[in-house]
Amino acid sequence: QVQLVESGGGLVQPGGSLRLSCAASGSIFRIYTMAWYRQAPGEQRELVAAITTSGIRNYVDSTKGRFTISRDNAKNTVYLQMNSLKPEDTAVYFCNAKNNGLSYWGQGTQVTVSS
Repeated sequence: QVQLVESGGGLVQPGGSLRLSCAASGSIFRIYTMAWYRQAPGEQRELVAAITTSGIRNYVDSTKGRFTISRDNAKNTVYLQMNSLKPEDTAVYFCNAKNNGLSYWGQGTQVTVSS
């Protein structure tokens, strides 16, 4: 069992930056592939970025070059650095942990990009 708690969301102007954090507890963090998803109103939840246990990263095309996912296994935390934010990045961002067919979700954190 893994508990995930996201933080770092908020309101930011277009072109601004935010860093999301997801703190994990309850299991061995380093064995999980970690990912960030987002869900805008009326839309399906979509994968934003993921990082494997060996540090391999992948991103959805719309965030490449702007977002960076990283993990600190010593702190049981995964981060999403978001730069050059756009209004279309507005969504609830969810942290996800996957391993061996099991999947865990955080409660989400709201990111709003607006002037």
